[in-house]
Amino acid sequence: MATAGGSETCSHGSSLDSSLLLPTKEPNWEAIPESESEKLCIDDMLDVYCGEFGSWQLRHFVLTSLAWALEAFHTMVMIFADQEPGWRCVEGSGSRCDEKAESVCGLEPGSWEWEGGPGSSTVAQWGLVCRDKYKVGLVQALFFAGCMIGAGVFGHLSDSSLGRKGSLKTVCILNAIFGCLTSIAPDYFTYLLLRFLTGFSTGGVGLCSFVLATEPVGPTKRGVAGMSTFYFFSTGIALLSGIAYIFPTWRALYVASSVPSILFLFLVIPFISESPRWYLVRGKINKAMKIMQAIAKSNGNNLPEGVILALDDEANDASIDNQSSSKEAVSGSIVDVIRSPVTCIRLFLAIGISFTCSVVYYGLSLNVVNLETNIHLSVLLNAVAEMPAFTITAVLLDRFGRKPLAIGTQWFSAIFCLTGCVVGSVRMWEVIKMGCGVLGIFGMAGTYNLLFIYTAELFPTVVRNAALGSATQAAQMGAILAPFVVVLGGVLPFLVFGICGLVGGMLAYYLPETLNKPLYDTMRGIEEGEADWRIT
Repeated sequence: MATAGGSETCSHGSSLDSSLLLPTKEPNWEAIPESESEKLCIDDMLDVYCGEFGSWQLRHFVLTSLAWALEAFHTMVMIFADQEPGWRCVEGSGSRCDEKAESVCGLEPGSWEWEGGPGSSTVAQWGLVCRDKYKVGLVQALFFAGCMIGAGVFGHLSDSSLGRKGSLKTVCILNAIFGCLTSIAPDYFTYLLLRFLTGFSTGGVGLCSFVLATEPVGPTKRGVAGMSTFYFFSTGIALLSGIAYIFPTWRALYVASSVPSILFLFLVIPFISESPRWYLVRGKINKAMKIMQAIAKSNGNNLPEGVILALDDEANDASIDNQSSSKEAVSGSIVDVIRSPVTCIRLFLAIGISFTCSVVYYGLSLNVVNLETNIHLSVLLNAVAEMPAFTITAVLLDRFGRKPLAIGTQWFSAIFCLTGCVVGSVRMWEVIKMGCGVLGIFGMAGTYNLLFIYTAELFPTVVRNAALGSATQAAQMGAILAPFVVVLGGVLPFLVFGICGLVGGMLAYYLPETLNKPLYDTMRGIEEGEADWRIT
């Protein structure tokens, strides 16, 4: 609303006189008097002046989202590195070795050997079979446990001291170090420790990349942009299958899957900008405005003199003194999320949905691996099969909203999981059961993709990564549980996955819709904004 002393607004219909000229020299936006400024929140500035998704945002989005491929490398490398290779009887073993045996557990030591030699996988390297087979699952569980811890730690650091870009740089450095060290692990327990540490750093890659990639995007384009990040994850899995084919030994594979993190640090990170939203909430208005000015210029637009960024609550509060040469940093933590009646219930619902979704997604991924082909082709086909789900949900996201899709995709998956539970396991029924599993993954892949953008929109900037980190931690707990559900065998895995899908859809029913709502900056802003939405 325009006032006598200036113009302050946070409505999407705001506009300024187009005759205002760009400054001839770099201004000090923090020193602009209130009487000469118009304060806009970031969403409105993107909408009115800078452009919601132009060439600047496209370049920034693609470069930042490449980190998802790195996460895929470090997460899915265990499929190849920890696989149980084939075996064969050694020449001259005679009756001591029976090639028709289902496993090597009952064979005499020395009568058989691993195909590809002991360096083909960690299983062959340290004999993780028979009584020690549980150690393979333990590595996987501890990796996801590390992810769970890392998501919380780096979620907090990216909201506070390190920022989005600083946190992303840190986790990539750690991933490169731990990944390369894993390749020279001398024994199983060192390998176990290094995989846990790799999980710790990997847990922060996806959430830091996602928030950094989507925060400079305007509100009407943010949903589709956020949904598109998972293409990079699936592409990473597909590329990994090719890398594993080229590097068949597990030690070489860990080096090959870690080198891209080093390349990302030197070739990509320097060309990525920090989030203007993080700068704004940390009180660094000049740095935030420089980025907004760069966005407008790159997109072929003009950012008039006198227009200045403000937090969403400041943009609606005429009592804020804008003449101060500096702004006090605004911060928040997960404790603030729990204390607020608006965000508390959202947090627990997001945690519950993330947990159930992860159990189904990772469980079905492990349960549908028998495509009667080699492991490299199987992983490639699984990665490609997820992409149509991403496309469909991205297309429907802004038409039907986040909430209906979150409910629908989970219940879609649940229906086919429960169907797979009741069908038989002979002849053609096996094909039907496999089809149910594939369609279950199809539905839950869409949910998994949607949850990141939905969760990010449910919380303000000051606590967004902390809340997203908590939801990611819950997802990692589900990932830890998923292998144990698969071990149950029979109809029980499908039954558990179906129930989880139904429960997740029911929890999503109680979340608010975020379609075309502003992306709030502060706890005060979201509380006041949601109150206004309820009134209207």
